[in-house]
Amino acid sequence: MQEILDRYRRSVLGPFWLTISLGVMVIGLGILYAGIFRQPVGDYLPYVAAGFTIWGLISGIVLDGSRCFIDGEPMIRQLPGPLSTYVFRAIWTNFMVFSHNIWVFVIAAVIFQVNPGWDVFLAIPGLLLVLFNGVWIGILLGLISARFRDVPQIIASVTQLAFFMTPIIWKPDMLSDRAFILDANPFYHLVEIIRGPLLGQAPALSQWLTVGVITILGWTVTLLFYTVYRWRIAYWV
Repeated sequence: MQEILDRYRRSVLGPFWLTISLGVMVIGLGILYAGIFRQPVGDYLPYVAAGFTIWGLISGIVLDGSRCFIDGEPMIRQLPGPLSTYVFRAIWTNFMVFSHNIWVFVIAAVIFQVNPGWDVFLAIPGLLLVLFNGVWIGILLGLISARFRDVPQIIASVTQLAFFMTPIIWKPDMLSDRAFILDANPFYHLVEIIRGPLLGQAPALSQWLTVGVITILGWTVTLLFYTVYRWRIAYWV
């Protein structure tokens, strides 16, 4: 949070510039791509607003998590303490940005009269699951990036590619004959367990199960790596 406050210190609107920037982008791209894809603006713009907001949270956790130990190098070398602190800091920062950006979707939902009904409450466990996965993502990527300094650049490139491969500015039904691409994309399932409820569509059971498998496998691999290599992080950073 302090990083965000420092970034916008002495500005009039402070961190709400994040919300304004996202709002301008959603309006511009929403209207443009609604025309390109021949989608009703009233349906498409809230969809894009929710997608960009959730993608910002997930991609921010991935990118900041990959650098959490590298950026914390002065503290790691001088002060003994739990290394998970640096992962939680990255997740908390991105959650605060998400808390500001979600208002873009709320405003779009009100303007275009999106009524998610009771399904909206399913977004809460979806959000908690994404944050819970963010912990092992930060630990694992942070550990690998501390050892191999080229990894953060690779992760940034892969994340950029994943944005275009994930239905953020396009809809899943536009890919009807290549649905296997979506099923194999973990980002899609992580986005959909939050976006679906926000738009009044309960996620399918298969999506909950997929995220559950991602969570179990991710934590298993991370704990194995962390148990073996956490003692070396102070020498790698």
